[in-house]
Formats: sequence, C-alpha cells, structure tokens
Amino acid sequence: MAKLNFGGVEENVVTRDEFPLAKAQQVLKNETVAVIGYGVQGPGQALNQKDNGINVIVGQRKNSKTWDKAVKDGFVPGETLFEIEEALQRGTIICYLLSDAAQIQLWPTVKKHLTAGKALYFSHGFGITFNEQTGIVPPKDVDVFLVAPKGSGTSLRRMFLQGRGLNSSYAIFQDATGKAKERVVALGIAVGSGYLFETDFKKEVYSDLTGERGTLMGAIQGIFAAQYQVLRSKGHTPSEAFNETVEELTQSLMPLVAENGMDWMYANCSTTAQRGALDWWKKFRDATLPVFNDLYESVATGKESQRSIDSNSQADYREKLEAELKELRESEMWQAGKTVRSLRPENQKPAEVTA
Repeated sequence: MAKLNFGGVEENVVTRDEFPLAKAQQVLKNETVAVIGYGVQGPGQALNQKDNGINVIVGQRKNSKTWDKAVKDGFVPGETLFEIEEALQRGTIICYLLSDAAQIQLWPTVKKHLTAGKALYFSHGFGITFNEQTGIVPPKDVDVFLVAPKGSGTSLRRMFLQGRGLNSSYAIFQDATGKAKERVVALGIAVGSGYLFETDFKKEVYSDLTGERGTLMGAIQGIFAAQYQVLRSKGHTPSEAFNETVEELTQSLMPLVAENGMDWMYANCSTTAQRGALDWWKKFRDATLPVFNDLYESVATGKESQRSIDSNSQADYREKLEAELKELRESEMWQAGKTVRSLRPENQKPAEVTA
C-alpha cells in the first residue's frame, strides 16, 4: 500500500505497480467468484475478471434477458452460467451485484449459502450501512467487503478494453478469515480498477448517494435545464441554447478538466471566458451549498435510502421509471441534443463520390 498526497492530505491507495494482476491471480487462484446479477455492474465486472484469468461464474435467472445477455457475452450454461442458487452454492466469493431493492428480496436465499470461510462482496455500501431498512446482516464467519468502481459498469468495461481503468474505492466490513484484505484488493485489480482508495461502507454509500443526486447526475441535469430555460426564454434557438449549455461542456471543456484539472481548462479558454468563470463560480458555490447540505443530511438520516427502497420495490417500478426517463428524453432540450449529436462529424455518413 502506498501513501499519496491528495491536496495536502495523505491517503492510503493501492496501485497496479505494487499489486499487479499476476499477484491478484495468485491470491484468487483457488477461488470461484460467483457474480450474482447481470444488469448494471455485473457484465463489466464479470467479463473483466474473466479476461483477467479469474475463475468467474454468473448466477442469473433462466429465461430472462440477462441470462441471454450472459450467453451472448460468452458465459456457458452449466459451465460458467448457472441458476442463482447453484451459483451461490458453487461460489467461494459471492459478488452481490443486484440492485439494492433486489438484494433485499434475495437476501434470505443468499444468506443460506454463506457458509464459513466464504466472502460476500458488494460494489455499494447500501445494504450493510442501512441494514435496519434492508435486513442484510451477514453471518460472522464470512468475510464482507466491497469494491466500488467510480462509474457505471458500461464505463468499467469500455475503459478496460481500452487498456485503461476506473478508479475504485474498497472497504472491509468483516474479516473472518484473516484474508479479507488480500481478497478485496485482488478483486479490485481483477475487475479493472485504475487504482484503489481506502474507505468504509458508510462513507462509500454516503458519498455515492450524495454524488449521484448531486453533481454527477441530479444537480448537473438541474443546472442544464435552468440555463437552457433562461436562454430559450430570452429568444435563443434550441440549437444555440443546447450548444452553449451541454455540447460545449461535454465535448470540449470537460475533456480538458479530465486531462489536467479545472485551472488547465480555464487557461485554455479566452480571457473573457476566464474572467467570467472566476467571477461567478463562487456565487454558484454559495447558492448551491445549502442544497448540498440538505442533500447530505437526507442521505445520512436514511431518508434517501428509504425513498429508494420504497420506490424501487414497487411492482410497477420499471413502468414509472420509463415514464420519468421519457419526460427527460422528450424534453425540448434533449431532443435538440439528439439532433446536435447527429451532426457531429463522427456521426455523419460519408458523402457518396459521383463520377
């Protein structure tokens, strides 16, 4: 483990240099990693482990779209793809990657197969942290830990295939075997993490729920919608409003931030843009800080987790979700975005050459 300086604070991290893939393969050589759930995180984590030489199997319900997807992805029924209960029985490390609501529903079945010495792996601290709401309380004689990639399973897989890696956090809740540390770090490397940083289950889920509702998804959509609305109300066309609100940010500016930080992005913009950004960013910070404090409090008190459980456990959840996503998709802003994306050069069909 290395200690690195993050803005003046030293943190423990694990890099691929000190814990290479060969070491991860050695640690996991006698393990059978059973990935339960093949929806959001499951495919990326299972395929990356498979490609990294780990003995991984998938547990999924037969005659489902996700079963068919696993087959299409190369998992073989009866060899590396099994019904959930059989995968749970075969696995020595159970990667519990169902949705939070589905984890609650399946927990009695999972718990039955958590025999002494096995490991229970999460990619989210939700079930353990809010166990009074979820009922997920593991037996004392199993290891319990998490590896939480900082992004979607789709991004995890894409970056792996590009020879890159998403950063991930890791945490140990319970070390029954004395091997939890090497097991969790090995799995973190095997799923394709760029580097691993240390946390605990509560901090992981608090920061994750705050980020998803905040700058990563909720707040960014809210800010997009507000600026777009102002521009449209002042007479700007949909294409101009979308380009100045979303397209320039995602296609031009955020790649610069990702490359070398916010100051680097500012330095590569006009002096007029720099002046305006430097004058206004603290106003936006001060305006939104109370909202973020309210959000964190809602997470910490369990209101957000209960809201998620109540909503996502309903029989018609997917229908209601689709209606909400449809509202976004069919809004003028994102319909304008669809047209703007179609006009990117890489999305244009080559012109036919006539003699």
